[in-house]
Amino acid sequence: MPAGARRAFRDWRARRPFWGGLLLTLGGAEILLTQKASLKVILHVGMQGLAGYLLPGLMLLLGLLILFNPAQRLFYSLTGVLLSLGTWLTSNLGGFFVGLLLGCAGSCLAFGWLPDQAPRRSRRQRAKEARAAGAASPSD
Repeated sequence: MPAGARRAFRDWRARRPFWGGLLLTLGGAEILLTQKASLKVILHVGMQGLAGYLLPGLMLLLGLLILFNPAQRLFYSLTGVLLSLGTWLTSNLGGFFVGLLLGCAGSCLAFGWLPDQAPRRSRRQRAKEARAAGAASPSD
């Protein structure tokens, strides 16, 4: 990957709750994959099978919406956590707990993301700035 493309992706990723959307999408995909598992592995299909496919499909969709429409992240993340918890009953105990945990963690990350937060500075960088400010000020 060229340096320009990597920088452009990093800038795109910084303007949205990337990890929250990605984890929610992965949680929905994992639950959908466990639905397609062999019958020896399936524990519970639930609610005539439709909700078992509908809830993780909506989780996957909400994760993508968080990535590509971060302005509505609060609604998407609240809906995502409710759908993730709903898969406990409808989809093999939430994809054998893995998809349920990924979905809940991703929704919480997306809900807590702040778009206008200043970039974090390391302790070393803050100390360097404090030394520079102390050296620049005239002493009496």
